[in-house]
Amino acid sequence: MMRPLIAAALLAATPAAALEPLSQNSYVNERLVQARVADVLRRGCPSIDARLVRAFREARALKRHALDQGYTEAQIDAFLDSREERQRIYAQADRYMRENGVVNGQPDTFCRLGRDEIARQTIAGSLLSAR
Repeated sequence: MMRPLIAAALLAATPAAALEPLSQNSYVNERLVQARVADVLRRGCPSIDARLVRAFREARALKRHALDQGYTEAQIDAFLDSREERQRIYAQADRYMRENGVVNGQPDTFCRLGRDEIARQTIAGSLLSAR
């Protein structure tokens, strides 16, 4: 009699579907790419600043989201510490900026995209403020 109860308890504790790797979680990845876009834009444009408190709040919310999805602290830390994952996210952010007209060495292109992101109220735009 006890074995079926233990088996039922174990099955109930096991998620129905295994979690996808964080590298494939579109919600998490999109927000990390957009955070990178915001960081590069604020560094490349002298008239745009970071909204640091907002950025820290969003980072905590993103971590909470991952934890709520069932990812462990260790999985999150390994993902964030991975050089390969960081390079992949940076490459996606660079591609996004190039596709939107940003040219290295031309601050006006960084400023234009930064102002556009702010006006469109994108994730990146929410992390920036124009002077």
